[in-house]
Amino acid sequence: MDIAEVAKQTGVAASTLRYYEKKGLIRSVGRDGLRRRFSPGVVDQLALIALGQAAGLSLDEVRTMLSPDGEPNIDRELLSAKADEIDTLIKRLRAVSNGLRHAAACPAPSHAECPSFQKLLKAAALGMFDAHATPARNAPRRSRP
Repeated sequence: MDIAEVAKQTGVAASTLRYYEKKGLIRSVGRDGLRRRFSPGVVDQLALIALGQAAGLSLDEVRTMLSPDGEPNIDRELLSAKADEIDTLIKRLRAVSNGLRHAAACPAPSHAECPSFQKLLKAAALGMFDAHATPARNAPRRSRP
């Protein structure tokens, strides 16, 4: 497949394909004039790269999961650690979402009088919603008004 075919089939820009090749993520099998040619297996490699990026892996991390022949060489520990990070992020975002929903529907006359909203503000001030917050302390407990 030439580079234009790969780009059309996968939606990955030709410039990105050249960059991935430079980074060692994919490998062309030759040239047809000035155009790079790739084996059909490059489509699966690009899918693995997209999946890794969707999971928040860096291109360097993704590259470690591709053997020299382009076959997957999955690092299970890395994937498990990334899944843990995503779970922590989900918990943090759920706590923020719950706090915002409470604030939007809070029956207190003023948010200054709402203990739940005050806890949400305190958690935000302490950085508990930041991306690098400690997982054990990342989300305030929900309390009822």
